[in-house]
Amino acid sequence: MKEFDLDLGDDRTLHVYDTGPDDAPDRPAVFWHHGTPNIGTPPEPLLPVSERLGIRWVSYDRPGYGGSTPSLGRDLASAAGYVSRVADALGIDRFAVMGHSGGGSHALACGALLQERVLAVVSVSGPAPYGAEGLDWFAGMYTSGQASLRAAVEGRAAKERYEASAEFDPEMFAPVDHAALEGDWSWFGSVVGPALEGGQSGPIDDDLAYVNPWGCDPAQITAPTLLMHGDQDRVIPSSHGRWLARHCPSAELRTFPDDGHISVLRSASTALDWLRAHV
Repeated sequence: MKEFDLDLGDDRTLHVYDTGPDDAPDRPAVFWHHGTPNIGTPPEPLLPVSERLGIRWVSYDRPGYGGSTPSLGRDLASAAGYVSRVADALGIDRFAVMGHSGGGSHALACGALLQERVLAVVSVSGPAPYGAEGLDWFAGMYTSGQASLRAAVEGRAAKERYEASAEFDPEMFAPVDHAALEGDWSWFGSVVGPALEGGQSGPIDDDLAYVNPWGCDPAQITAPTLLMHGDQDRVIPSSHGRWLARHCPSAELRTFPDDGHISVLRSASTALDWLRAHV
């Protein structure tokens, strides 16, 4: 995997990851959008199946994470601009996008705003827009998660005060999630720690983006879209996936009754099969 820093101008850089081999530059590209708080390393547990399918992963640390400089006030729509810059730098014309958790909403934003370039969209455990009509946005979230996002609703100062004393709450994950984190998806340990080494800038900017206007409408997505959600999800309840499925004309929803926020990724290999069929 190659890594490099993309110069965005104004003393800003984006740290980029690319698994594309030099001897196979035409492999179909899938842009990976990471969750909160993660860095952008492509999902290692999915690399074997993606290699079998001939998929090229491209990703980046969102501003404020890892090697990417912060961008105060960024919204979800900004992901489309970052993806375009990276794709142009790598000579990639069209591509698919995939994201997990908050990364799912960033993938949806790319699908909505880059209709001429995005071939397919996958959102796993992703949130719906805050304030979405007909959705009780906080219903079913674990208690600390509600408190964290309600602080974000009050603005940056309130969110910063909350994070100054917040601690990890194991109740955020269902038992099946903890099993996945201790087993086949223990990879998360390698992307969460580095994401927090630079402080709370990235996670705070993420949460503010989730509860503020996205800058786009997921209903505008025209590319085939796959939504995956576990019904045991305590971080982003599956009601969010159901709302998105009702409001995205091109979307297909797959729910998993026995899975949670993390364990649903055990079925992500089927999403790659679905993606490969569309790219």
